[in-house]
Amino acid sequence: MSVERIVIVGAGQGGLQAAASLRQEGFGGSVALIGAEPGLPYQRPPLSKGFLKTGEVGGLTLRSRAFLDKNAIDLIADTRVTGIDGKTREVTTDTKRYGYDHLILATGTHNFRPPIQGLERALDLRTLADARLLRRELQRKRRIAVIGGGFIGLEFAAVARALGHEVTVLEAASRLLARAVSPALSHRFLEFHRDMGALIRLDSSARQVTERSVLCADGLEIDADLVLLAAGVRPNIELAKAAGLAVDNGVVVNRRLLTDDPTISALGDCAAFPDPRTGRLIRLESVQAATDHARLIAKRLLKDPQASYSAIPWFWSDQADWKLQIAGLASPDDESIEVGRCAVYRFDRGILSAVETINDAKTHMKARKLLAAPEPCTRDMLEKSHYDPDLPL
Repeated sequence: MSVERIVIVGAGQGGLQAAASLRQEGFGGSVALIGAEPGLPYQRPPLSKGFLKTGEVGGLTLRSRAFLDKNAIDLIADTRVTGIDGKTREVTTDTKRYGYDHLILATGTHNFRPPIQGLERALDLRTLADARLLRRELQRKRRIAVIGGGFIGLEFAAVARALGHEVTVLEAASRLLARAVSPALSHRFLEFHRDMGALIRLDSSARQVTERSVLCADGLEIDADLVLLAAGVRPNIELAKAAGLAVDNGVVVNRRLLTDDPTISALGDCAAFPDPRTGRLIRLESVQAATDHARLIAKRLLKDPQASYSAIPWFWSDQADWKLQIAGLASPDDESIEVGRCAVYRFDRGILSAVETINDAKTHMKARKLLAAPEPCTRDMLEKSHYDPDLPL
């Protein structure tokens, strides 16, 4: 079937990249980019860091209106898609139906809201509107409780402490960043935030948010006139599920990022796809994965029908003057070997699975090359080189 009409649901970084990549690959048909938020597509990562300090919006915009017009990308903003009809190949909104020959789901995620009494008083940090509200709240002295010790919670905590606010981070797990990094780096970030003056409570779950405090499950009461909920996210799978597509912690796709309906692809934070290294189903909350997915889908639709996703994932987090960079993807049980105080190498049964670094861009870039090499990099190979990123392996 020829593809003349492409609809993209989700106007975040991945959705916009899909539209741009389709044009770059030579697609001459119609491209409709439907986004739930008003305005032009923008970057989310700076919202928890620089934007809270400066409030500058100009640098957040990903592409100008002129770019969209020049490339005939029809941005339909401030519009929610309410359904997908796979038989007629249409998506519906509250006011209109849009036909497609191919549909790309880039629906992203939403903040997880655990069953905590009074949680409606807690603020989120997901959208530009959320960040603007938080920035206004930070203009006066605050006692802040952050529910969640992941990337967003710690990035916000670092900014808040730098601005002079009292900060308590409540993390239900036994260590910070437990899903993302090794125990060694969890400990380093624990020390780092405590040295900045934040109070970090591990194995501590919030039970209730009151007008002036957060009550913990162990009975402790934390004074807080501002509460940030940063307890993780969940993929937006409701549209896909209602349309009869397979879902499993995301919209299930194959290595070509196709769902079980060959006219529907999914990308980015909402997509559950086979890990190129292990084959297990994974979902990545990463700007880089979303943009890589988008480029792959455009290439597959226009030039190479068998193109499959094989990029090495990488992640970053800026917390005060520390830049955490992760190349690859490790499981929590993967072996960890610390090299100095700047790097941790992760191994899955002797094979390099990831490298975590702090303020060490050189080692990070070398790690990405090692992980992308045709042959797996082993622990023995790295030990022979003494983990020197400048030595050939």
